[in-house]
Amino acid sequence: MKSDHVSITAIMTAFIRGYHSAHDAPVVFNDPLALQLIPEERRRLIEQGLTTAVAGTGQNSDGNATTLHQVSLSPILQTMGLPNVISRSRYTEDNLKSEISKGVGQYVILGAGLDSFAFRHKDLLKQIHVFEVDQPGTQEFKRKRLADLNWRIPRNLHFVPADLSKVRLAEALLGLPYNPSVKSLFSLLGVTMYLAPDDVFETLRSITQMAPAGSSVIFDYHTETDEGLREIRKELQRMGESMNTTFDPSSLRVELEKLGFHLYEDLGPADIQERFFNGSTKVYHANENVHLAWAVVGARS
Repeated sequence: MKSDHVSITAIMTAFIRGYHSAHDAPVVFNDPLALQLIPEERRRLIEQGLTTAVAGTGQNSDGNATTLHQVSLSPILQTMGLPNVISRSRYTEDNLKSEISKGVGQYVILGAGLDSFAFRHKDLLKQIHVFEVDQPGTQEFKRKRLADLNWRIPRNLHFVPADLSKVRLAEALLGLPYNPSVKSLFSLLGVTMYLAPDDVFETLRSITQMAPAGSSVIFDYHTETDEGLREIRKELQRMGESMNTTFDPSSLRVELEKLGFHLYEDLGPADIQERFFNGSTKVYHANENVHLAWAVVGARS
């Protein structure tokens, strides 16, 4: 993806979060602001495209066009990774809230896209600084949308336009209120698979170099185990957003230790299913090729 263009996956991630909040029950992760961050024209195009895909011809027996309210998008959103999107967001924000009570004072969202955390949790921004890092084009798109909505930017929210394939994270945060001596949590959601392997490891390494012991990073990653993943790769390649990096769960701990991390938790599909989907919803199930990892700088305090 070109850094001066808005990311299609960022828009689709926001749509998935918003659709889930508005249409599914029970709600695993509630983001009532997500759909507002997508301009109405773009949102309608997404709804029309997905509705047509689910309904086949997109026509009812009376010849009228099928609407979003007449079909369930759940089957296609399952394939598109909705369970991963909502479980990783829930996991990260639940752990962030817990970590704030233990002294975390900074939340760095890498690949922030159209994230709405700072607007859903303005109370928490009295305790922490939030840094949204993303491609310049995507961030410009978001800031324009915020202006169109007349949303007030919280004082402790900081925008950081940066292409992590070209700029080191520490360099991107220079000149901002980021404090390298304050314990921080970094989220790297929906990012590792789009960066080249060297860029992924450089980003992780930079966290250990710029954050004190006890800081941590939460990231999702793909494994090379699913034919469906290869099909998704082909589609993303067509849209100009290639998937590049996967991890082997059996070697992840050792790889992270080389970078200065302790792997505190690695949730596989069965763990994600048990924690977020069993007994709560029969509509979705954990994506088979996705893990959630929580790694801590140094030994966990």
